[in-house]
Amino acid sequence: MNFLRGVMGGPSAGPQPSGADTIQKLCDRVASSTLLDDRRDAVRALKSLSKKYRLEVGIQAMEHLIHVLQTDRSDSEIIGYALDTLYNVISNDLEEEEQEENSAKQVDDLGSQFTEIFIKQQENVTLLLTLVEEFDFHVRWPGVKLLTSLLKQQGPQVQQIILVSPMGVSRLMDLLADSREVIRNDGVLLLQQLTKSNAAIQKIVAFENAFERLLDIITEEGNSDGGIVVEDCLLLLQNLLKNNNSNQNFFKEGSYIQRMKPWFEVGDDNCGWSAQKVTNLHLMLQLVRVLVSPTNPPGATSSCQKAMFHCGLLQQLCTILMATGVPADILTETINTVSEVIRGCQTNQDYFASVNAPSNPPRPAIVVLLMSMVNERQPFVLRCAVLYCFQCFLYKNQKGQGEIVSTLLPSTIDGSSVSAGQLLCGGLFSTDSLSNWCAAVALAHALQENATLKEQLLRVQLATSIGNPPVSLLQQCTNILSQGDKIDRRGSKVQTRVGLLMLLCTWLSNCSIAVTHFLHNPANVPFLTGQIAENLGEEEQLVQGLCALLLGISIYYNDNSLENYRKEKLKQLIEKRIGRENFIEKLGFISKHELYSRAAQKPQPSFSSPDHMMFDHEFTKLVKELEGVISKAIYKSSEEDKKEEEVKKTLEQHDNIVTHYKKVIREQDQELEELKQRINTLTSQNEQLQATVTQQVSQIQQHKDQYNLLKVQLGKDTQHHNSHGDAFQMNGIQTEEVSKLKEELEDWKNKHELLQGQLKEKDSVIEKLSSSQLEMGTTEQASQMNKLGGLEHNNELQKELEMLRSQIQLQSAEISKLQMENQKLQVMNATAGPTLGDGGATAARSSELEGRLEQEVKELKTEVKALSEEKESLKQQLDSSSSTVAILQDEKCKLQREVAESKKEQDDLLVLLADQDQKISALKMKLKDLGVPVEDEDDTESGDQGDEDEDGDEEEQDENAVVCYHEN
Repeated sequence: MNFLRGVMGGPSAGPQPSGADTIQKLCDRVASSTLLDDRRDAVRALKSLSKKYRLEVGIQAMEHLIHVLQTDRSDSEIIGYALDTLYNVISNDLEEEEQEENSAKQVDDLGSQFTEIFIKQQENVTLLLTLVEEFDFHVRWPGVKLLTSLLKQQGPQVQQIILVSPMGVSRLMDLLADSREVIRNDGVLLLQQLTKSNAAIQKIVAFENAFERLLDIITEEGNSDGGIVVEDCLLLLQNLLKNNNSNQNFFKEGSYIQRMKPWFEVGDDNCGWSAQKVTNLHLMLQLVRVLVSPTNPPGATSSCQKAMFHCGLLQQLCTILMATGVPADILTETINTVSEVIRGCQTNQDYFASVNAPSNPPRPAIVVLLMSMVNERQPFVLRCAVLYCFQCFLYKNQKGQGEIVSTLLPSTIDGSSVSAGQLLCGGLFSTDSLSNWCAAVALAHALQENATLKEQLLRVQLATSIGNPPVSLLQQCTNILSQGDKIDRRGSKVQTRVGLLMLLCTWLSNCSIAVTHFLHNPANVPFLTGQIAENLGEEEQLVQGLCALLLGISIYYNDNSLENYRKEKLKQLIEKRIGRENFIEKLGFISKHELYSRAAQKPQPSFSSPDHMMFDHEFTKLVKELEGVISKAIYKSSEEDKKEEEVKKTLEQHDNIVTHYKKVIREQDQELEELKQRINTLTSQNEQLQATVTQQVSQIQQHKDQYNLLKVQLGKDTQHHNSHGDAFQMNGIQTEEVSKLKEELEDWKNKHELLQGQLKEKDSVIEKLSSSQLEMGTTEQASQMNKLGGLEHNNELQKELEMLRSQIQLQSAEISKLQMENQKLQVMNATAGPTLGDGGATAARSSELEGRLEQEVKELKTEVKALSEEKESLKQQLDSSSSTVAILQDEKCKLQREVAESKKEQDDLLVLLADQDQKISALKMKLKDLGVPVEDEDDTESGDQGDEDEDGDEEEQDENAVVCYHEN
């Protein structure tokens, strides 16, 4: 224990041992102690000494510490001490004071040496990966830090060991899901080191759902407002995506671009941004640029550009671009980001052209940016960024080029507001050499690969001073070029001339009319030959090379329209004043220049200082294309030139043929589009018809089901069903409806027979009545009564006949309706038959069954015809019955008249009888008064009374009959 107290700094009984001796004793203790507590205390003591005595601990204790990791894994405390000790030995991250103390020892390479010793046995790295899987904080966290330090010291070697280790990368990916932020954040740092410059590990990490987890962490931490954790996640994302086309494609297809939009949401008040927020936003913009970098494959870049437009990311970047209060470095990086998002993408370029700055009145964003580019008070990096944005806006954008050039043409100049063309001209002729160069390069990009605009730009006229006539833009450029050092300028004078020469070379290349205009000025060719022939300093050699290039373009694209400046004469002039070899040597000065090589590397103009801004990336392509052909053209003879002219004419004819065929192909494409539209229309109609057929098939199936149900209810014969089963399956509609028609016809036949029987009964009754009329009466009253009874009976018969007539009409309507349905069903059967057929044998069988069914339908038609004939006969009978009724009505009227006359006569007789009775009574009274005996006639009267009562009853019956007749 005294030994441990000495190590830990406590009081000791004897003299203090040296550091090396103490470390040796601790190592022996670790190796030899059998008690875990003793080994743990010794390892803890080594940890406390490892920072001060790094070299000694590393040399003496590393082997023992690795042995502890292998044997004492059950004790997390000793494992944690051992991992911390190894980290202190291997890591170079020492405190400042310790660095000062150890500066004389030069321990910078100690970490690399100890790492090499540790990874010499690959099992050590595998063991460390296993320990990192432990959930215990005291084991996992030191393991993560140690593995990170190993990757920093010997990255490629450790990466290879982890890559071949089973599930090595997957184990480390689990660190991102750890709920303890310290381990998660250090896990991000570990993955940063793991993914550096190793595409295989980058792909594995990406497909282990790294994008989802990292974006979730960025969102949880507050996006751009987050801390250093957001910065670490963004650096890891850059490692995974930069120069890795597979991961970029996976990032786009996973819809992760859409999740980047909230990163760039800024408020109205953008003052007081923290340094961490500026750093985070800067890294976010760089991450967007990684996805749309010009060095990526064109297809991948284009798809990412479209995705950024559709999700609103480009719109959000333009909002930052036009916002106020944004820090200058963020604004510069935003301009560069917008540049690459719109570069070569027509949709994005059109949107950018429509963006307006929030000013009064609103101005296009392009105009506002060009104002910054030609303003010498703006920072140099910002002006370079604006130039790059303008170049990207015009890249493969003929529509945008035309809009820029149109602002220079006389017919479209608007004096009310500043245009892009006016700003470019102002920058081109200002006294600031950097503005001259930027404006010349910007205008050259407006003419890039566009012969039509090169010709239109020849129409631009400039008013140089009051009272002087206007001069063309081409003439003004050559005037400034020839004046050279005479004009007092701020900045490099060579820079202005280089810019103007690049503009003229771009303008004249592949445009014979512009060459003719250039040569028409008699001062231009002598100026160029004079510049090339002089022996100037190294700084002027670049100008000489560009003059040689411009003169070579004037020869190569010369159409020989000017007699004094034909190709042959210009070649003779070069041979006489300069010399061909000297001319070619001066022409080679361009491609040999250091600044030319830098500009040819990437499209973005990035220069360390304004003096280095000499060449444009697109111009380097033009030089590479023309240098060889101009050299050949200088040495060609007149005969070769003629042959070349013939070849050119042949090529022009070929181009015309190609153009014609392109036109034909375009027309055919339009026709194809129209045919495709027709096909789509017909396809939709076909689908609708198929749906209709499907619906009809379902209806047929429903009819089949209804038929089967009716067959069960009606108890049809099963044998008949079996014999016609195939026919039912082949043509369910026809058999079902025919059976229904048969049943209904049978019902109507029965009803018809019943009505015929009733009609016969009524006819017999009518005949009886007619016979009774012929045999009428012996007595007048009896005949009258019989007539009245016959009339009443005739009325009833007439009503019944009317009812029968209406029923027969209904029957005929039903029969015609059934006939119509039968015809419709036959038509449906004819249309549905082909869709339900299945094979030749089935078709033959169905045709046989259809023959039977047609025969049955013919029989039904004959039966219907017979019924219609019977109906006609019934109509005739009804007509005869109606005539009989009319005769009976006439007879009834006669009888009514006779009854009225007989009643009148009866009334008269009754009156006479009443008078006679009164007279007889009066005579009897007189005889009794005279004493004459009168015979009592009571008996006689009683006998007669019965007769009179009977007569009275008959009279009352007659009266009642008359009343009933009148009521009817």
